[in-house]
Amino acid sequence: MENWYVPVTIIPGIGLLILSTSNLLVALSDEIKNLILDKTTTTVLMARKLKQLRLLNNAMVFLYLTVACLVISGLISGLAQSAGTHVDFSIYITIAGIACALIGLMLLILYSYKAVKLRQDQFHNNC
Repeated sequence: MENWYVPVTIIPGIGLLILSTSNLLVALSDEIKNLILDKTTTTVLMARKLKQLRLLNNAMVFLYLTVACLVISGLISGLAQSAGTHVDFSIYITIAGIACALIGLMLLILYSYKAVKLRQDQFHNNC
C-alpha cells in the first residue's frame, strides 16, 4: 500500500467511537451498581443489564482491534516505503481493521435497539 497514512487517518474517528462507547460502558456499570444496591430489582432486569454490558464490552474489543490493525498496517507500510520496498499484505491488515470496525459498529447498533427496548419494558412495568 503506497499511502501509509490512510489507515492512520481513520484512527481518530475510531478513537471517538471508543470514547463514546466507554462513556456508555461507565454509565451502564453505574446503573448496574445502583440496581445491585436496590433490593427490589428483579433478576430478569439485572440479567438483561448484564447482557447489555457484555455487548458493549464486545464492541469495545472490536474497536480496539480496529485501532491495532490500522496502526500496524500504517507502520508496516510506512517502514516499507521508507526502505524503498513494496509490501502487499498491509492492505489485508487494513481490511481486517475495517472489518473489525464494522463488527463493532453492528454491535453498537444492536446495543442501541436493545437499550431502547429495555427502557420501554421498564417504563411499562412501572406504570
